Amino acid sequence: MLTDDQVFQYQENGYTIPNYRLPDDVLANIRRDHGRLIQTHPEFRNYCPNILAYDLSFLNYARLPKILDMVEQVIGSDFALWNSSFFAKPALDGQATPWHQDGEYWPIRPLATCSVWMAIDNATVDNGCLRFIPGSHKKQTLRQHRINSDPNLTLNQELLPNEYSEDEAIDLTLEAGQISLHDIYMMHGSKENRSPHSRRGMTLRYMPTTSVFDRDLASRQASEKGLLDHTERTLFLMRGTDLSGENDFRVRR
Repeated sequence: MLTDDQVFQYQENGYTIPNYRLPDDVLANIRRDHGRLIQTHPEFRNYCPNILAYDLSFLNYARLPKILDMVEQVIGSDFALWNSSFFAKPALDGQATPWHQDGEYWPIRPLATCSVWMAIDNATVDNGCLRFIPGSHKKQTLRQHRINSDPNLTLNQELLPNEYSEDEAIDLTLEAGQISLHDIYMMHGSKENRSPHSRRGMTLRYMPTTSVFDRDLASRQASEKGLLDHTERTLFLMRGTDLSGENDFRVRR
């Protein structure tokens, strides 16, 4: 469980690092499953935006009770998993992720998600660890973004340079097996990996069921703004009930 100080840190800074590590066997299984995914789908060598669409084995890791306990502490007892991604960032030529806020391109209303980031390898400054701007979530507003279609970036959404100060950023260095939790409005990004060490990270996206995953909005975002198409995401109820009464939990392929 998160300590009171860690819950406070999540609320005040927008992120926290729990006193928790993935068990060794779970970490080994994730690495095995990711290796299998890349063998079958080499196009995801850097980034797979929706791993559950290709291998439901990864759903096992989203259901770890201790992780669900911590998520419940920050977003309440009724929540669903709406996505899981894998940022592989391989050695020597791993792609950067531009500064952004996740809520800019997620079709959730009202915007609310706790992201769990699992370090599958050691995440260091040299191999492109996540970088956060503490407290950037506090106003619960989205800053201005632009589209950057550079093929060497994992995402095409990028904050305008005048919307943030990189001088305020902290490096989220983690050892393999550690996790972090962060808020949907948190400003974050990561540099490229030119080191000889890979920096794999798996994300789990949990939203409270007081919010609605709006598939019509997802479709409009994809067609009108050229954003990543989230229309066919499958929602998995993790705990409690669907308080909105509007979420569609039909399995999608």
